[in-house]
Amino acid sequence: MFCDKMLRLQQLYRFASILALITIFYNLGEGVVSIWLGAEDETISLFGFGLDSFVEVISGIGIWHLVRRLGKGEHPERDRFERTALRITGGAFYLLAAGMAATAVIAVIEKHRPVTTFWGIVVSLVSICSMWLLIHYKVQVGTALNSDAILADAACTRTCLQLSVALLVASVGYSLTGIGYLDAAGSAVIALLSVREGREALQKARGLACSCSCSGKCS
Repeated sequence: MFCDKMLRLQQLYRFASILALITIFYNLGEGVVSIWLGAEDETISLFGFGLDSFVEVISGIGIWHLVRRLGKGEHPERDRFERTALRITGGAFYLLAAGMAATAVIAVIEKHRPVTTFWGIVVSLVSICSMWLLIHYKVQVGTALNSDAILADAACTRTCLQLSVALLVASVGYSLTGIGYLDAAGSAVIALLSVREGREALQKARGLACSCSCSGKCS
């Protein structure tokens, strides 16, 4: 029985590690595609969404490192590498939010209008489906392992889902109405969510409770 239990735990931690790697590589691909298409179509909300994806990669690397340590039976308290990754992530999110907010204001003043938001719709729909699946399996494995860290990661992945919804609403809204302010509004929402992500990352770096709708501690 003991051997079976240990084997089951190893399988769960391996699965959690795979989920973390999928998150990292997905965000890398999403970031490249979103920035490229956002620049081509002059869509500031899609471009900012892509930048956000790159910041998520840094956070994802920290989570992957944590899961690997947990799988080896190490203490769940975050080590120096993970805390450094979280501090960099938090700072990057704040910088991104400031840039996105300033860009949104300039876009409104100059009455900027994207060439098209078609790719914003496509990218956001793919992201919504992907994030939903990642949340589902992260919650599943986190519950099975009774891991606050993995459950906190799953809860914070919901912010990525919310970002995707914000991009979808802005992109569909512009596509239907042609109102350029909607693209700027989408950029502003992404900036607000980035501020929240930055705050959560810095809280986790300090070992404080996570505020991203999760009940566990960000250990």
